[in-house]
Amino acid sequence: ELGIAAACARLGVAAVATPRELVRKLLVCVYQATANSGPVTQNAARTVAEAVGAEFLLFDVEPLVRGYLGMVEGAIGRPLSWQTDDIALQNIQARVRAPGVWMIANLRNALLLATSNRSEAAVGYATMDGDTSGGLSPIAGIDKAFLRQWLRWVETEGPAGLGPFPAMQAVNAQQPTAELRPPGAHQTDEDDLMPYPILDAIERAAIRDKRTPQECLNVMAARFPQYGHAQLVAWIKRFFRLWCRNQWKRERYAPSFHVDDQNLDPKTWCRFPILSGGFEHELERLA
Repeated sequence: ELGIAAACARLGVAAVATPRELVRKLLVCVYQATANSGPVTQNAARTVAEAVGAEFLLFDVEPLVRGYLGMVEGAIGRPLSWQTDDIALQNIQARVRAPGVWMIANLRNALLLATSNRSEAAVGYATMDGDTSGGLSPIAGIDKAFLRQWLRWVETEGPAGLGPFPAMQAVNAQQPTAELRPPGAHQTDEDDLMPYPILDAIERAAIRDKRTPQECLNVMAARFPQYGHAQLVAWIKRFFRLWCRNQWKRERYAPSFHVDDQNLDPKTWCRFPILSGGFEHELERLA
């Protein structure tokens, strides 16, 4: 009880009796649904928020999406479709979520936490002014493959003195997905990019170890023999092109933490030109 009282005093919040009450005062989770959001992700968000004691809010932002689509379609004189405007239709869903959650942060005098991880930062798999919105990006220094392993550990074992956290099963049972395309598309992160263990291995070889595309291919072929040569070539080309194309995003990410020697934060660690020819000549020779 003395620990909780001291924490409340230090954080400037009214005194509470239990850790769950303290969490509820400090943490607000907001699930913002569009027409492409499903009950599985919504249930997972609610389950985890309630399990840790956070306040949970549900916003329906589909009317905002429709409003922007109608405004833009009227201005450009044509309808938007998934066949011709896929990225724009995905990104607007992420971007309309920013104002409402920023407003909640302002009302609570709180810090908005962005959700991007290091794997997404490496390849730009994030919507600027959407899911990147926030004043702090706490997991931007952690790769997605490790993060998924850690979440499974939290579910089954957990920290010393606290034990397992079974509610995390609602998250761990799913394949990671941005859930921005229509449900029939069965969108997953790894279908859009590549398997996260491959992505993170390429990132370490290419960025931390400064290996060339050909050297990365040699390393990946030895480490992941279950994948064919042509598939590894395609993934390595995809990584290097996305890495070079998305430095401008990494320049704008909210600050994060250095937890190892692989941080991609260009402001404090990993510099790379915003405009460059990248590795195109080397990638053209990669086969």
